[in-house]
Amino acid sequence: MTVPATTSSASSPAAADRGRDRSRTEEAIISAARDVLVEKGFGAWGVNAIARAAGCDKQLIYRYFGGLDGLAEALGTDVARAIEDALSAAPGPSATNYAELVAGLLETLVDVLRANPLMQRIIAWELSEPNALTQSFAQARSRALADWIARLRGDIAPPPGIDAPAINAVLIAAVQQMVLAGAATGSFAGLPLRDAAEWRRVTLAIRALVAAAYCQRAEGEERP
Repeated sequence: MTVPATTSSASSPAAADRGRDRSRTEEAIISAARDVLVEKGFGAWGVNAIARAAGCDKQLIYRYFGGLDGLAEALGTDVARAIEDALSAAPGPSATNYAELVAGLLETLVDVLRANPLMQRIIAWELSEPNALTQSFAQARSRALADWIARLRGDIAPPPGIDAPAINAVLIAAVQQMVLAGAATGSFAGLPLRDAAEWRRVTLAIRALVAAAYCQRAEGEERP
């Protein structure tokens, strides 16, 4: 007698529907977590607020993500992917030396951070309240930036005898601070940061600083 073939629960239509439902719910929760952080800040970033924004039972956050820590890790991955997409879409610097490379990378970073309110919130949160959640965000962003820089750098190396990692860290910190200040108050240290012309001054300053740090002439600078 022929035994009818059975269909495993993993491949049944009902299981596929459950998988799609779970995927949609996870996406809705991550989207709600992003919206709560952008609109209300880290002080309101909790399971109850996120569940309300997602329109789901808060127990699903524990079931699908293991709680707030797991959700933070998932959101960090989502943010890193968004950063990677934004950086990849931006034109990479056409550099012939290390100074040009760093200046181009910093200018692109300014544009990407200015266009991403969520990332601004996350950086502010990292600085004001470092914890396990912000560490997940910081690590995800660092990986995205490191991969992007390595991809564009190629075989261009910094000049010998210069502490490039320390210089670049200081410059990246300055970029982050100015972007946050521009978003929060529209200025930093008396420098207005509201429109494209005002940010053009920042771009020129970045080029001058990088050129000085790496012993290269800035664009447009005349030879003595």
